[in-house]
Amino acid sequence: MPNTPAAIFPITAPRASGHAEGVSNDEFRAAMSRLAAGVVLVTAQEPPLDPDDPSAPGGEDVGMTATAFMSVSLDPPLVLVSLREGSRMDDLLDEQPLWAVSVLSESQRHIAGRFAMKGRISDRLLFEDIPYVRGEASGAPLVGGALATLECRTEQRVRAGDHTLVIGRVLTAGVPSADGGPLAYFRGRYRQLG
Repeated sequence: MPNTPAAIFPITAPRASGHAEGVSNDEFRAAMSRLAAGVVLVTAQEPPLDPDDPSAPGGEDVGMTATAFMSVSLDPPLVLVSLREGSRMDDLLDEQPLWAVSVLSESQRHIAGRFAMKGRISDRLLFEDIPYVRGEASGAPLVGGALATLECRTEQRVRAGDHTLVIGRVLTAGVPSADGGPLAYFRGRYRQLG
């Protein structure tokens, strides 16, 4: 039998998931759940409904729990967050270039869960009893007790499958709390180190 490409690399039929590469959604999720990730709260403030009218209602604060967050570059300081395409945060950051990130501590599991809920109540109510300060550069909420906070301005948006990768230039960085360890996400659950 001649050594044809088909003999060397057998062609695999697509699985029921429809992925030509042969991996199902469940297989991919299971594999990626073995990668521990830090947990952050991404926040932004909606622009006012009518910026030309000072008496018009201001925009609402919006928050979203994320584990797909990472540093990209030291010079210039850049970070990346992955947002589900069409999500409220994705739509907001498409029009609002300023946003913030609070790196959550192990004692802030309730905040992560609150902002990750499906079919949740309004963001205004979600922020109601959470201590935060408003970032000077972004105007977005920075959660009290977070291990670190960053304020960012979007530099680039890259569409990647069913997500948008938002790359932001870090405008401010702070380490307001040195207490406790980070909140981690592993095998579908929030965890503590150690």
